Amino acid sequence: MNQASLELTVGPVAHGGWCVARHEGRVVFVRHALPGERVVARVTEETSRFLRADAVEILEPSPDRVVPPCPYAGPGRCGGCDWQHASLEAQRRLKADVVAEQLRRLAGIEREIVVEEVPGAADGLGWRTRVQFAVRPDGVVGLRKHRSHDIQPVDACLIAHPEVEAVGAETRAWPGAAGVEVIASSGGDHAVVVTPRPRRGVEVPDLDTPASILLDQGKGRTVPRRGTGTLRERVGEREFRVAGSGFWQVHPGAAETLLDAVLAYAAPEPGEWALDLYCGVGLFAAGLAEAVGPEGAVLGLESDAAAVRDASANLRDLPQARVERGRVEEGLDRLQIERADLVVVDPPRAGLGREVVERVASLDATRIVYVSCDPATLARDLSWFAALGYPLTDLRAFDAFPMTHHVECVALLARS
Repeated sequence: MNQASLELTVGPVAHGGWCVARHEGRVVFVRHALPGERVVARVTEETSRFLRADAVEILEPSPDRVVPPCPYAGPGRCGGCDWQHASLEAQRRLKADVVAEQLRRLAGIEREIVVEEVPGAADGLGWRTRVQFAVRPDGVVGLRKHRSHDIQPVDACLIAHPEVEAVGAETRAWPGAAGVEVIASSGGDHAVVVTPRPRRGVEVPDLDTPASILLDQGKGRTVPRRGTGTLRERVGEREFRVAGSGFWQVHPGAAETLLDAVLAYAAPEPGEWALDLYCGVGLFAAGLAEAVGPEGAVLGLESDAAAVRDASANLRDLPQARVERGRVEEGLDRLQIERADLVVVDPPRAGLGREVVERVASLDATRIVYVSCDPATLARDLSWFAALGYPLTDLRAFDAFPMTHHVECVALLARS
């Protein structure tokens, strides 16, 4: 049935940038459509349980439909954006529906969700401060198509921050490169992380904006080829060091927005003992340490060696805070951490998992703040926390990735 065309009435949104339709009793996950639309969809994938398809003709459009601002958005083109064909207000409603559906289905939680705007991208464009471009064998730069290794050449990315575009990476050839990540920090620094092809040298072209050049050695390790590769990020009055392609929020307003939300939920008091698990370069640990003061203490746990080095430097002026390297599930045991007043967790997309949920719940904290970039794994973990005496108390959702299906959530769990 691959490449067959179906006429479909589109149903509700699904996690991942799809909408759900049905054809002859089978579920069809449709991209480039909106709930309520009547479309002609081209089948792109068939499994024993469902079909995937792209809406290639809109017979009855939704009132939420807009013309995608980017010429590379649409069926068979760039796969980086999911919702350019929807108004920003509609995008946030769709994301709210996804979060609510995941909470209901995976955690049995009925909750109305509002996805809040993150300051810094009023039109949903020009926000992404880190863009990973793919490179064809002939050195042409582009972005991957959806669920494909094929590359769509681009001369500009509309969701990229203007300072990323100022580097001019897309207009250059990159012989010998498999990937090029362009980073523009809030501290005014630029970096380009180049992933070489196996057994190939990379020719780095002249760029429009001076930038550190780093070579990706795999497994998150980078080595500077030009410049230091260290970026400065600012949140309020505090500056954070982030080495190479280390993790930092890609939306220019996200770090401060999430920090404010975490501190509001955590409500740290002077003298308290706080844990920041998966602490990265120390964003939340710094805020917690300032709040608990010199009579309190904060421990950050992080598995990435470069992030631990950055966090230690970023927290140097806060002696009540320290960072240890290790995976959370073994680090807490190795350090003999048996209790905490409050815990902040910010895991990767895979979430915590049952083992870590059980270990965190054993700390007997009065409150746990969970930062999540995936509503499905968040909902799964919340169901386990609730069974261990930590029900969901409150939740906020943020549109930190406009035009895409991604959404950032901050949840408060209080001991029952």
